[in-house]
Amino acid sequence: MASITLENIVKTYPDGFTAVKGVDLDIADGEFVILVGPSGCGKSTILRMIVGLEDITDGELRIGDAVVNDKAPRDRDLAMVFQNYALYPHLSVYENIAFPLRLQRGQFSEDEIDRKVRRAAGLLELNEHLDRKPANLSGGQRQRVAMGRAIVREAQAFLFDEPLSNLDAKLRGQMRTEIARLQRSLGTTTVYVTHDQTEAMTLGDRVAVLRRGELQQVASPRGLYDQPVNLFVAGFIGSPPMNFVPGEVSGDTLSLPMVDVPIDEHLRRAIGDRDLVIVGIRPDAFAESDTGGQREVRFDADVDVTEWMGEVLYAYVPFQTHEAVKDQLDELDRELDGEGMRTQMVIALDALSSVREGDVAELSFDRSSLYIFDPSSGENLTRDPARADELEEQAREQRRRAMERARQRAEREEQAAAG
Repeated sequence: MASITLENIVKTYPDGFTAVKGVDLDIADGEFVILVGPSGCGKSTILRMIVGLEDITDGELRIGDAVVNDKAPRDRDLAMVFQNYALYPHLSVYENIAFPLRLQRGQFSEDEIDRKVRRAAGLLELNEHLDRKPANLSGGQRQRVAMGRAIVREAQAFLFDEPLSNLDAKLRGQMRTEIARLQRSLGTTTVYVTHDQTEAMTLGDRVAVLRRGELQQVASPRGLYDQPVNLFVAGFIGSPPMNFVPGEVSGDTLSLPMVDVPIDEHLRRAIGDRDLVIVGIRPDAFAESDTGGQREVRFDADVDVTEWMGEVLYAYVPFQTHEAVKDQLDELDRELDGEGMRTQMVIALDALSSVREGDVAELSFDRSSLYIFDPSSGENLTRDPARADELEEQAREQRRRAMERARQRAEREEQAAAG
């Protein structure tokens, strides 16, 4: 295992297009880091530079203490799992997993190869499939074979390039837990690329959010969700995404499309002398006023459409945006793969709510749940650096405890197998 350090990494192609623009990222030994962002943000390019499949235009890449800019992929001791599995169709599952060991001719005996293959197969619950060919496996099983091939390498780090994108929703959920369990068990440094922010939020110790080749923020999933640095991160992280509405300031009142909010000291510090801001509010910040929620700001909303999802009811409330911020919010919507359709808020209500399309819902929220963004720069003006640091410390402690539990569990399993 080893740390991975990127210092001012740049990738410019011969046609002059710069896909990665001076990225700095420190990945600790044993850490699970997710690279996430919309299509074309540079995340897969960064992964390919780490593994050596793309040349680095500028900057320095270190694995452990060694600078590897000019090293060939085979000399970097990294194991990569691809989106399309990259299995050999004529080989059995056993031989697919054993393949990287057989490439190192003479280094491993047949007994050593067999032990490594069966250990990896046991970790991934593939023992009963070892004699089968890839064509006879499900998508999830093929992906586990690809992971097994990476495990037997006992490489310094695992690199995953959107490994679950070819699977259906149910399999993706199952494989997410499989990958998380495996990484905790092995404690191997892992870099994982995805455009799916659900994967990012559920898998990573830390998540690096990229936009147009530039690193926006690196933090724990909770840190990104609670304390985003800007409009882009706030809009990308969260499902459903954060609602953004214009906020016009007049004296001690912040006027939103659906309600006027009295400005308290916290909001005043964030707003400063601005007369127009972008206000963000998470869908789960709302509550129905008639369900006993004692929230500060109450308003009536015309509900256009509802979606009952079993565990939650989503209500959609259209609103008119302000021309001064319309272009920026439209651009953000396009970057986040939106359809550029009508402006509407998504409101998460209790699954037992009786609100339906066409109703006028009595809703409420707390002022403390509002995020204030500068309409020009997109900076999160309500971000609390002390709270952000506290969340990162909590995440590190949770990671330490998880690793210790995984180590103890592995020791118990080894003792049980030996005894």
